[in-house]
Amino acid sequence: MTKTCLGHCQATTPVEVLKAEHRVIERGLDAMERQLTQSTIDREFFLKALDFFRSFADRCHHAKEEGELFPVLESAGVPRDGGPIGCMLAEHEQGRRLVRVMADHLEAAAAGDKVAEDTLRRAGADYIGLLRQHIQKEDHVLFVMADHMIGPEEQKLMRSAFDRAEQSNGNSGKHERYTAVADELTRCSLASP
Repeated sequence: MTKTCLGHCQATTPVEVLKAEHRVIERGLDAMERQLTQSTIDREFFLKALDFFRSFADRCHHAKEEGELFPVLESAGVPRDGGPIGCMLAEHEQGRRLVRVMADHLEAAAAGDKVAEDTLRRAGADYIGLLRQHIQKEDHVLFVMADHMIGPEEQKLMRSAFDRAEQSNGNSGKHERYTAVADELTRCSLASP
């Protein structure tokens, strides 16, 4: 798997695509976790990180799950309400809320406001924990169900829908761009004293 194609080059199924995206998201989470241990809030780092989580983790990755995977699983009999899909959707919303909290407190935290800094750090830690356990549930439960429940023809259609979404609305090259951002976040977090 090469970095430039985010695993899409070898990924043949929708689940493989989503798992490859999880690995990139985890790199962003690792970088943010390291950055949260620093004595001050690095405004530029967090601006990049929040954009990464909004644009890549949510608008790209979660959008595929919500727009393609979850509806197909629902039509195959997986319940939304009280089931795994509803749980994943609730966690997506919780993640969005935590990203908003971090964004709302970033400027004040970077300027030295200790209350804002504590709020940002708490929201950041909560977000990291949420996404890590969310990814584990998807990789080891939901995606396993998807591989068993979705037939080859439907998987092919879903994969085509993923590819179309990545090429539409100015999204061309988005994966490569955000893989590079994950690399940059990693470098910045490792370079911090």
